[in-house]
Amino acid sequence: MSALQLRHVGLNLLNSDEMEPGEAAIGLYGFWIFLMSDAILFALLFAIYGTQLSATAGAPGPAAEFKLGPSFIETLILLTSSLTFGLASISMKYDRGRIGVVAWLLLTLVLGIVFLGFELSDFRTMFADGATPNRSGFLSAFFALVPTHGLHVTAGCIWIMVMLAQIAVFGLDARVKLNLLKLGLFWHFLDIIWIAIFSVVYLQGTLT
Repeated sequence: MSALQLRHVGLNLLNSDEMEPGEAAIGLYGFWIFLMSDAILFALLFAIYGTQLSATAGAPGPAAEFKLGPSFIETLILLTSSLTFGLASISMKYDRGRIGVVAWLLLTLVLGIVFLGFELSDFRTMFADGATPNRSGFLSAFFALVPTHGLHVTAGCIWIMVMLAQIAVFGLDARVKLNLLKLGLFWHFLDIIWIAIFSVVYLQGTLT
């Protein structure tokens, strides 16, 4: 098989016969289908949130509870984590060694955990103010949308830890590279969803 055939978008499978290019493509296409189904889930949650914006029922509303500063910091953290994961992918693609990939993945993991810490702090403040999901339709919709994204970030952090373990055991073989590529798609997808949350929920909520 030629070197051109062994190269797959986003991967460097040169000098490796562990996986056929078609097998890698099928795995990626299947994961894209999963991401599209996840996008539908978030679209429904955004739609529900939009219909409940005015349904505060006397409970705290977006202007009272949302703070633009912390949410902007969370946005910067998550976008930076997307950059660090991209640098891990570049190190993997161009065979710059296992240490570089692991270092960038560890930094991505730390940023993901810091993001979750900020988000939990925001939720704790809202609960202290009496802004709990059972108070109004607006708060129920908010706590259906934003924590769902947080759960996805948590899953992504766990996935990074699993990949670090796989790299330690198997090295950067073809299947580990493919799994890292899927994880990268998932992580960048979460960044896109968060940008939508920041724009639709926090930015709109604090400026209206």
